Amino acid sequence: MSTEVVVRPVRDVDAEMLGRVHAQCWHEDYDSIVDEATLAKLSPLRLAELWTHWMGQGEDHLLFAALIDHQIVGFAGSGPSRDAEPPRDRELYFMHLLDEFHGQGIGQLLFDAAIGADSAYLWVPDVNEHAIGFYTRNGFTPDGVSHDEPFLGETIHEIRLVR
Repeated sequence: MSTEVVVRPVRDVDAEMLGRVHAQCWHEDYDSIVDEATLAKLSPLRLAELWTHWMGQGEDHLLFAALIDHQIVGFAGSGPSRDAEPPRDRELYFMHLLDEFHGQGIGQLLFDAAIGADSAYLWVPDVNEHAIGFYTRNGFTPDGVSHDEPFLGETIHEIRLVR
């Protein structure tokens, strides 16, 4: 297997694979945050449909996939802020990487593609110490704002990080 990583904008043909990888990432990232029965509700097909929707949002939405051997192993997306009173104009909407590829610099490549050195903000579960550490290393700090985010019938407490 090649270890060459390619980070590129997502393409229409990626939707199905992105749906599968997205569902797997949520299982890996949220298994300690939400109930197992909640995660069982995840549908790769529904997530693929969401990706198709996101791809049609316009040029100000940046969506990237990381691939190894032509297989998507992670993804990131950013765009205009969605909050009523945002601290920055740009928001990192999501960034996920399959667990087996953590610690190899792929997350950094995805992050750099989606945000780079720009000012931005993001929401992250307050218990996701791994992600908070990553974002802190990239210059983000908590701004003291938090909220409860609905997630498949449960609630995840998130904090806002700003750079």
